Parts: sequence; structure tokens; C-alpha cells
Amino acid sequence: METLGAFSLLLALCLAAYAFLASSIGGWKDKPFLVESARRSVYGVFLLLTAASAILVYALMTSDFRFAYVAERSNRAMPAVYKFAAWWGGQEGSLLLWSWMLSLYSAIVVWTNRAKHRNLMPWVVAVLMFTQTFFCVLNVFVEPPFQMLAVGRGVTSVADGNGLNPLLQYWLMAIHPPALYLGFVGFVVPFAFAFASLLKREPGEAWIATTRRWSLVTWGFLSIGIMLGQGWAYAVLGWGGYWGWDPVENASLLPWITGTAFLHSVMMQEKKGMMKVWNMVLISATYFLCIFGTFLTRSGIVSSVHAFAQSSLGSWFVGFLAISISITVFLILRRLDYLKSEAHLESVLSRESSFLFNNLLLLASCFAVLWGTLFPVITEALMGEKITVGAPFFNKVNIPIGLALLLLTGVGPLIAWRRSSWESLKRAFRWPVLVMGLTMAALLAFGVRHFYALISLGLCAFVAATVVMEFYKGARSIAARSQMNFLRAMVELTHRNTRRYGGYLVHMGIVLMFIGYTGSAFNKDTTEEVKIGSHFRIGAYELHVKEVTDGSNPNYSWQRAVIAVHRHGEYVGDLKPERRVYAASQQPTSEVAIRRRLNEDLYLNFASMSQSDPEAAIIQAYVFPLVSWIWIGFYVLLFGTIVCLIPSKVKYAYPKTQVVGVYERQPEPAQ
Repeated sequence: METLGAFSLLLALCLAAYAFLASSIGGWKDKPFLVESARRSVYGVFLLLTAASAILVYALMTSDFRFAYVAERSNRAMPAVYKFAAWWGGQEGSLLLWSWMLSLYSAIVVWTNRAKHRNLMPWVVAVLMFTQTFFCVLNVFVEPPFQMLAVGRGVTSVADGNGLNPLLQYWLMAIHPPALYLGFVGFVVPFAFAFASLLKREPGEAWIATTRRWSLVTWGFLSIGIMLGQGWAYAVLGWGGYWGWDPVENASLLPWITGTAFLHSVMMQEKKGMMKVWNMVLISATYFLCIFGTFLTRSGIVSSVHAFAQSSLGSWFVGFLAISISITVFLILRRLDYLKSEAHLESVLSRESSFLFNNLLLLASCFAVLWGTLFPVITEALMGEKITVGAPFFNKVNIPIGLALLLLTGVGPLIAWRRSSWESLKRAFRWPVLVMGLTMAALLAFGVRHFYALISLGLCAFVAATVVMEFYKGARSIAARSQMNFLRAMVELTHRNTRRYGGYLVHMGIVLMFIGYTGSAFNKDTTEEVKIGSHFRIGAYELHVKEVTDGSNPNYSWQRAVIAVHRHGEYVGDLKPERRVYAASQQPTSEVAIRRRLNEDLYLNFASMSQSDPEAAIIQAYVFPLVSWIWIGFYVLLFGTIVCLIPSKVKYAYPKTQVVGVYERQPEPAQ
């Protein structure tokens, strides 16, 4: 079986390399036979990588400890879901998942475009298979997943494996990495179309129309992956944080930022024929940041709780990135004439300018995050010492940028395309500004004095008012014309232009998430050593440690503290934080207990029993205001993204500014 798996990988590498060469030569020399054979090779690569993945998963599920990967990442007592998740729990398996997902995406692209874009597809396939070849090389030569345990020349086995990292044995980790990878891998598709369009000087924005849903779906998966990661960190790491500006967390955020900028700026190209160079740069940067994020996670050059161990992968990724970026930059520079804008910015008071500022701010945020992430690597290279910038640096830079972006989220829909008059601006801004002012006044009256929290919640009210107004005005108009009830008119309005109103729902999701993030300004925490039977307080809560029980199952042993919770003197239930020690790895973990409410979460972590008093438990207690709104905002964002993917009932045509003639001044006749 292991031989079949290794052979499948080797054959997939050969087919991917062939598909790249055949598609490139076929596209260049106009050889349909080569192009067709490359296209069919893509399906072959997918089938071979599916076979290799199935063999590895089968070995994990059946606890075949002859495989080194299975022995290292699994054990018999693990539940089946975590045995399956061990596929991406280690370096070799996760790289195989990367390759398999890329082959799946490639096969879908080739199949859905088999009768379309005949001019572009050879180069799209070439880009996809160039990337595929690189990852297959890693699968075959650098991190092979089918290495066997051996004694002398014979294959051997062990009685049980080391088990999956206990921190990964949580239900969110069963779906977080695949969602993140679907986002990372997916951006190769719009990049491939952009590259092909650039190479062939394809007229119009066909590549954008073709990849619009790809980009949105990919961005959606990346958003899901990031949010699931936040949910995992909040529930597993035991300190209540959902974002710690960890280098690997940042690696997932970087392409999300540039992808968000691309989704906004690409509308300028579709509607106005502007920002063509910018869009090429953005989609290229997003793709390369996805590869760069994979490099950061796997090379071991940065220290992170999420990173894989030190490996020799780094030089391979650096070489791939250097070659790919050089070719892309050269091509963009060679095609600058093809990328000329068809229109120019007419006024600062226009929606175009708000998109432009939005992009500049996103780019500034991306640069700040990238700089802070790479700062330890840079200082080590220049000074021989790693200097790390922590959360204070990232917060200091990104909070003002985030607030400015939130402001633009509300400003954009209120400004007209091309130019706006002061009178129209005053009418459009009147109600949102009033809502913002009243909100801030109310917060001040209730004693809120935190500057950023005050500004953030005020801006949240401003943007929410803007979105509500957009829905209200449109739905009221439809209801009046069509005699519908208001709710049905809102559905009709959204269905007529799903992209626009789905986008507003995404903005509303962002607003709700900002409310949740702002709550962190009012966090409370305490760590107490409490005798069993005693109590302590945090905020409005009185916590009574009733008892500590223990037990075990084949996978881990546990100690559980049973804590009665009273709020303002009223009993509201028991919370049972737990401490586990996994049998295979002897690694301890915490299972926190959380009382979730819309206004605040009570979060308890059972750190350990006291070393000085065996009758006392060490309990870490936190109160996190508004944090539930982060997860609610995520669901709204996800719903808005799905709405954007639904075809609109009405097809809107956006006339572009057209160049109808060029006036050339004639030379004056000689006197």
C-alpha cells in the first residue's frame, strides 16, 4: 500500500510537470493536441493525489503504525474524527492536503471552462500546474508522507502511536485547517486567470468576470478559516485570547487583507475601467502572500504555537517565490500599456476616491502586519539577535487604521460615483452622523471614557445606520411601487442586486465584529488560589469552588473543578473547567468553561491544584464584555458572502467612460 501511495505521488509529479510544459508550449505554438493532453493530465493529477491521500487517511483510520507519519501523529485511543484530522496535523500530511486541494481546484477550473476562454486556458493551466509541480516536488522529495518505520532492511511497526498534539484535539481544529487551506489554495485560480490575461493581452475584463465567484468563495473560506482559528484560540489556549498577533496568525491575515482590497478595487475596473495595474498587483500579492504564509508556517523561521517544526522547506519556498515574483513583476512592467486606465478620478468627493482610500489603508495595514511579523527575522539577519515586536506594536498601528477603514465602510455608500455636491453630502450624512453623535453621547453618559472604545462604538453606529438606510430606502421604494409588504420588499431588493446588498450585509457583519473587539477595552481578570468550599469574586460574579473530581478514559486523565456561579447574588448555574493529561504524549491541556451571554462572557480556567495546599485549586477567571458579537458578526459576514454569490435577479450594466476620440493639436503653419 505504501508503495502504491509513493508511486501515485511520483506519477502525479510527472504528470503535473508534463501538463505545465505541454500547456505552455501548446499555448505558445498554438498546438491544440498539446493543450488538450495537458488539460487531461490535470484530471490525472487529481486522481493520483486523491489515491495517495486516500491511502494515507486509510492508514490513519486503521492505525497502521508501520507508517512513520501515522505512528507520530496518531494513537489507538484517539476518536475517529481526530484520526482523520491527523491528515493535516503534521508537516507531510498537511502538504499533501495542500497538493490535493490544488489538484481539486485545478480539475474544477479545467472542467468548468472546457468550452470557454480557449485563448486563456492554456496559460491558466500552465500557472496552476507550475504551482502543482512545486508542491508535488515537496511531497515526493522533501516531506514524503509514506516513509515507513524500519529495522535494518525490514519494515516494522510499533504497538501504539504518539498521538495528535492535544491542542489539536478540539472539534474546531477538525475544520479550521481545511477551511484555511481552501482559502490559501483558492487564490491561485484568479491569479492564474489574471496572469493569462496579461500574457495574452486579453481585451476587456473577462478574467475578472470569470473569477469573481472564485475570488469571493476563496475569500469566504479564508474568512471562515481565520474565524475558526480565533474560536479555537479562545476556547483552547486557556487565556481567553482570540487573536494574539502570532506570526502564523498574521500569515493568514495578510492575504485576507489584500484579498479584501482586491474585491473592492476590482469594482472600479469593472465599472470605470480604472486601477488595472493596481488590481494586477493586488491579486498577485494575494497569491504570493498565500504561498508566503505557507512558507512561514512550515519553515520554522518564526516562533509560533501554530508553526510546524524546523525543516528544510524554507529554501524551496524562497526559490519558488523568487522565480514566480520575478516573472510576474517583469510581465506587469512589460504590459503597462495594456493596463492603462480608461478613466481618471474626477473628484475627491466621489465613491471612486473612497475605494482608493480604502485600498491605501488596507495596504498600510498589510505592510504594518508584514513588517512586525518579519521584524525578528530581519533583526536576526542584521544584528544576530531576534527582536520581537509584540501585540502593543500591532495594536498601536492597526487600531487607528481599522477605525479609519470602519469610517470608510460607512462613507462609501453615501457618496455618489464621479462626484458629489456638498448639498447631497449633507443630506446623505445627516442621519448616520446624528445616530453616531447620540450613541457617543449615551456612552459618555453611562461613564464610558476609553477613547478608542468611544470612537469605535460611535463609528459602528454610523456604519450600521448607513446600511439600514440603504436597505430602508430601496425596500420602501419597491414596496410603494409593487404593493409588497416591507419584509418581502427587502428580500426583493436584495435579490435584484445581490452583490451590492450582500456586500452591505458583509459590512454589517464587520460592524458587529468591531463591537465585539471593542469590548476587550473593558476586560477583567483575576487568578485565585481557592480552597475547596471557598469562594472569590470577579466583577458582578461570586464563584464558589464546590469540589474537584477526577477520572480517566483511554485517551486522557482529567481533573474537573465544579464551580457554582452567582451573579448579583443570584445563582445562575455551575461551570466545570477541566484539566487533562493525555496518555500518549503526557501533555497537559485545559478545557475552559464559558458562560456565554450577549453582554459578556464569564470564562474560567482550572490552571492546577496548588503546590503548597493540596486542598486548594488555582482558578483563572475572566470577564470578557461583548465578545459574543464577534461570532455573531462572523455568521452575518458569512451570510452576506453567500448572498453575494447568488445570481442577481436584475442584470445591471455599468456604462464606462469611453474614449471617443483624441484631439491632437496641429502644429502652427510656418510664417
